[in-house]
Amino acid sequence: MGLSPGDIVEIKTDKGLAYVQVTHDHRSYPHVVRVLEGLHEERPANIEEIAATATLFSALLPLENMLERGAVSGERVGHAAIPEGDRDFPTFKTPIRDKAGAIAYWWYWDGEGLRYDVDPREATDRMPMREVMTARTLLERLVEA
Repeated sequence: MGLSPGDIVEIKTDKGLAYVQVTHDHRSYPHVVRVLEGLHEERPANIEEIAATATLFSALLPLENMLERGAVSGERVGHAAIPEGDRDFPTFKTPIRDKAGAIAYWWYWDGEGLRYDVDPREATDRMPMREVMTARTLLERLVEA
Protein backbone atom coordinates (compact mmCIF):
# COMPACT_ATOMS: atom_id res chain seq x y z
CA MET A 1 0.00 0.00 0.00
CA GLY A 2 2.80 2.43 0.83
CA LEU A 3 1.17 5.11 2.98
CA SER A 4 2.80 8.52 3.09
CA PRO A 5 2.18 11.87 4.82
CA GLY A 6 -1.03 13.45 3.58
CA ASP A 7 -2.79 10.14 2.86
CA ILE A 8 -6.35 9.85 4.18
CA VAL A 9 -7.45 6.40 5.35
CA GLU A 10 -11.05 5.38 5.95
CA ILE A 11 -11.56 2.92 8.82
CA LYS A 12 -14.76 0.97 9.35
CA THR A 13 -16.06 0.89 12.93
CA ASP A 14 -19.22 -0.46 14.54
CA LYS A 15 -20.58 3.08 14.64
CA GLY A 16 -19.64 4.32 11.17
CA LEU A 17 -16.69 5.36 9.07
CA ALA A 18 -13.78 7.12 10.73
CA TYR A 19 -10.94 8.93 9.00
CA VAL A 20 -7.28 9.35 9.85
CA GLN A 21 -4.55 11.25 8.07
CA VAL A 22 -0.90 10.21 8.01
CA THR A 23 1.09 13.26 9.10
CA HIS A 24 4.67 12.04 9.57
CA ASP A 25 7.10 9.24 8.89
CA HIS A 26 9.79 8.43 11.44
CA ARG A 27 12.75 6.18 10.74
CA SER A 28 12.40 4.26 14.04
CA TYR A 29 8.64 4.32 14.67
CA PRO A 30 5.40 3.66 12.80
CA HIS A 31 3.56 6.48 11.06
CA VAL A 32 2.21 9.38 13.06
CA VAL A 33 -1.48 9.82 12.27
CA ARG A 34 -4.09 12.31 13.32
CA VAL A 35 -7.62 11.09 13.93
CA LEU A 36 -10.17 13.34 12.27
CA GLU A 37 -13.33 14.51 13.96
CA GLY A 38 -16.61 12.74 13.27
CA LEU A 39 -18.03 9.38 12.29
CA HIS A 40 -19.84 9.11 8.95
CA GLU A 41 -22.56 6.79 7.64
CA GLU A 42 -21.05 6.91 4.17
CA ARG A 43 -17.91 8.27 2.56
CA PRO A 44 -18.15 12.03 2.02
CA ALA A 45 -17.89 13.16 -1.60
CA ASN A 46 -15.02 15.55 -0.89
CA ILE A 47 -12.21 13.84 1.00
CA GLU A 48 -10.24 17.10 1.20
CA GLU A 49 -13.02 18.60 3.34
CA ILE A 50 -12.53 15.78 5.83
CA ALA A 51 -8.83 16.63 6.05
CA ALA A 52 -9.78 20.16 7.12
CA THR A 53 -11.69 18.92 10.19
CA ALA A 54 -10.31 19.12 13.70
CA THR A 55 -7.73 16.67 15.01
CA LEU A 56 -9.16 14.61 17.86
CA PHE A 57 -5.80 13.07 18.77
CA SER A 58 -2.50 11.96 17.26
CA ALA A 59 -0.93 8.54 17.64
CA LEU A 60 1.99 6.36 16.61
CA LEU A 61 0.24 3.74 14.55
CA PRO A 62 1.42 0.84 12.34
CA LEU A 63 -1.60 1.56 10.15
CA GLU A 64 -0.32 0.01 6.95
CA ASN A 65 0.42 -3.25 8.77
CA MET A 66 -2.98 -3.18 10.52
CA LEU A 67 -4.76 -2.83 7.18
CA GLU A 68 -2.69 -5.50 5.42
CA ARG A 69 -3.27 -8.14 8.10
CA GLY A 70 -6.96 -7.25 8.58
CA ALA A 71 -6.64 -5.98 12.16
CA VAL A 72 -8.67 -2.98 11.02
CA SER A 73 -10.94 -2.81 7.99
CA GLY A 74 -10.32 0.15 5.75
CA GLU A 75 -8.54 1.64 2.79
CA ARG A 76 -6.65 4.65 1.53
CA VAL A 77 -9.27 7.00 0.04
CA GLY A 78 -7.29 10.09 -0.87
CA HIS A 79 -4.54 12.55 -0.19
CA ALA A 80 -4.79 16.09 1.15
CA ALA A 81 -2.62 18.85 2.51
CA ILE A 82 -1.82 18.49 6.20
CA PRO A 83 -3.32 21.45 8.09
CA GLU A 84 -0.88 24.07 9.34
CA GLY A 85 -1.37 23.16 13.01
CA ASP A 86 -0.45 19.51 12.38
CA ARG A 87 2.63 19.97 10.19
CA ASP A 88 5.16 20.00 13.03
CA PHE A 89 6.03 16.62 14.51
CA PRO A 90 3.85 16.28 17.64
CA THR A 91 5.40 16.02 21.09
CA PHE A 92 4.63 12.71 22.78
CA LYS A 93 4.78 12.09 26.53
CA THR A 94 5.83 9.12 28.67
CA PRO A 95 5.28 8.80 32.43
CA ILE A 96 8.27 7.71 34.49
CA ARG A 97 7.14 5.97 37.66
CA ASP A 98 8.76 5.59 41.05
CA LYS A 99 9.01 2.26 42.94
CA ALA A 100 5.50 2.71 44.34
CA GLY A 101 4.06 3.18 40.85
CA ALA A 102 3.34 6.90 41.15
CA ILE A 103 4.40 9.21 38.34
CA ALA A 104 7.69 10.80 39.36
CA TYR A 105 8.11 12.88 36.21
CA TRP A 106 7.34 12.94 32.48
CA TRP A 107 9.56 12.48 29.44
CA TYR A 108 8.64 14.49 26.33
CA TRP A 109 9.77 13.36 22.88
CA ASP A 110 9.56 15.55 19.78
CA GLY A 111 10.70 12.91 17.30
CA GLU A 112 14.36 13.73 17.84
CA GLY A 113 15.25 14.55 21.42
CA LEU A 114 13.96 14.00 24.94
CA ARG A 115 13.31 16.47 27.73
CA TYR A 116 11.66 15.99 31.09
CA ASP A 117 9.46 17.89 33.53
CA VAL A 118 8.74 17.11 37.17
CA ASP A 119 5.88 19.62 37.32
CA PRO A 120 3.98 19.44 34.01
CA ARG A 121 1.58 22.17 33.03
CA GLU A 122 -1.98 21.78 31.89
CA ALA A 123 -0.88 22.23 28.27
CA THR A 124 0.78 18.80 28.36
CA ASP A 125 -2.49 17.03 29.25
CA ARG A 126 -3.53 16.79 25.59
CA MET A 127 -0.18 15.47 24.37
CA PRO A 128 -0.37 11.94 22.98
CA MET A 129 1.33 9.10 24.81
CA ARG A 130 4.60 7.84 23.36
CA GLU A 131 3.38 4.34 22.65
CA VAL A 132 2.52 2.35 19.56
CA MET A 133 -1.26 2.10 19.58
CA THR A 134 -2.84 -1.31 18.99
CA ALA A 135 -5.69 -1.91 16.54
CA ARG A 136 -8.05 -2.66 19.42
CA THR A 137 -7.23 0.60 21.21
CA LEU A 138 -7.56 2.53 17.96
CA LEU A 139 -11.02 1.13 17.25
CA GLU A 140 -12.15 1.80 20.83
CA ARG A 141 -10.92 5.40 20.69
CA LEU A 142 -12.49 6.01 17.28
CA VAL A 143 -15.99 5.14 18.49
CA GLU A 144 -15.55 6.98 21.81
CA ALA A 145 -14.53 10.22 20.13
